[in-house]
Amino acid sequence: MAKGQTIVVVGVGARTPLGFDAASSAAAVRAGLSAIQDHPYMVDRFGELMKVTRDSGIDIMLNGPDRAVEIAFAPAMDALQPLLAAVPSTEVSLILSTGESRPGQPQGFAVQVNSKLRKRLSQHVILEGGGSTAGGHAGGLLAIYHSCKLLRDGKAKFCLAGGVDTYLEPETLEWLDETERLHSEGNIYGFCPGEAAGFCLLTTLANARANGLQPQLEIVAASTASEDSRIKTETVVLGEGLGAAFRTLFEDAPADLVDRIICDMNGERYRGNEYGFAVIRNPGRFRNAADFETPADCWGDVGAASGPLFVSLVTEAQARSYQKGPLSLIWASSENGARSAILLGSP
Repeated sequence: MAKGQTIVVVGVGARTPLGFDAASSAAAVRAGLSAIQDHPYMVDRFGELMKVTRDSGIDIMLNGPDRAVEIAFAPAMDALQPLLAAVPSTEVSLILSTGESRPGQPQGFAVQVNSKLRKRLSQHVILEGGGSTAGGHAGGLLAIYHSCKLLRDGKAKFCLAGGVDTYLEPETLEWLDETERLHSEGNIYGFCPGEAAGFCLLTTLANARANGLQPQLEIVAASTASEDSRIKTETVVLGEGLGAAFRTLFEDAPADLVDRIICDMNGERYRGNEYGFAVIRNPGRFRNAADFETPADCWGDVGAASGPLFVSLVTEAQARSYQKGPLSLIWASSENGARSAILLGSP
């Protein structure tokens, strides 16, 4: 991403199986708590109840776009709160990502979620522009990337970038089980499907100051790339896509070492292999590349919500003075090949 005006985070919101806001979710992850539990009634191919993480505040029978919107609304409002308190009548661009098209989330799912969420948020804020994408794991970070571009190009003053995902659709869970991706005692390299939403309110540093808003973090650099050797294909992953995303990121950033790494690894071997090769392709940029955090161990695989939730983990650490150092790297990989990475700095 081209250099230009400094982009800052001025609000965050999070809702996860570990907590209904950013503070409680971050505290639970820091403590190493796990939300992994048995599904109330879905049984896997080994005859055991499926291992999932779920939002206990939402009826398990609520499905489809309505479930995603129910998860997303509160954290979106939390992220908007600083702006609504300071400048209630300002226009905001919403860029939203959901999971990739899959059984249980058909084509058009992202558009429906975006439309329904906008309708609810419009009762509280003026939404102008933006859009939605079925971006998958990297989707939430891609929403932040495109928001930074809008802000730098002067096409928006404030951007609400977010991701919401839920694997709790029965059809989705059955598909994960059939394709041997569901974690269980009989399949230790699968993942625990979850659901969550995360949002970041972004603006330029100049605009934050002009409106009396407190920057919580700086977006030092953001990048995207594409991987041809995708998961669940016959190809061999060598980390080319993620390595390229890292390389672009470091070209746009100061030469400081990365102090903290948070990623969407979820137990599938592919992601670990990919990261290892991406690090080898970018030597000398990490304080300790082996010291990375995988919140999916705690709140499950939360897909498109991952990136914005990682931002909220860093803002909470910053606010409570337990951040490892000034520079954090967050990254995520979508099954469609999209890769995205962001460097976050102290405000």
